[in-house]
Amino acid sequence: MAENQIKQFDQIVKMGEQAQKALNDYWLEFSLYTSFEYWLMVSILIVPLIILFFKIDKNQIFLMGFYGYSVHVIFGYVDLYTKNSGFLNYPFPVIPMLPGISLDSSLVPVTFMLVYQWVVNHQKNYILYMGITSAFLAFVFKPILVALGLIRLYGNTNYFYLFLAYLLVITIAKFLTNVFLWMEKKFNNETTDAQHE
Repeated sequence: MAENQIKQFDQIVKMGEQAQKALNDYWLEFSLYTSFEYWLMVSILIVPLIILFFKIDKNQIFLMGFYGYSVHVIFGYVDLYTKNSGFLNYPFPVIPMLPGISLDSSLVPVTFMLVYQWVVNHQKNYILYMGITSAFLAFVFKPILVALGLIRLYGNTNYFYLFLAYLLVITIAKFLTNVFLWMEKKFNNETTDAQHE
């Protein structure tokens, strides 16, 4: 029984390897790196990082960086799940092995980081402004990407599901950030108390 299970698992792994090889071949066969769409995806990767470099609050760089990294990791997991489940994919990947890198690693985390920074600095309502940002990304930005052919949606995938995915990402990222802020405050207080004793 265990031997059959391992054989089936090995076959599944082989299918994944073949799928990745097919994507690599597709990327080379159609010379995606020479297309307008490819360079648009490159700009979606690079431009937000340049903007972040100049706009990030240097006084809160670790807080903003931690929040953005949390968004990046969580969104990366969500995006990986949606790609592997066949809900969506990217016909013009910058790197074939990492199809969603432009959005996962740059545009989405940077967008949420800069909104979060504004919310913190102006003491605004996190849920309201992140909800508005999520709605913009899901109902305005993603349809533009679909219209340009930069994202393909499959099956019953729709923009409302993408909106819910963004809400999930910002909720978990905020929770993780709050946990670490609480721990930092707790440890700092304990250190201060120990110094006064």
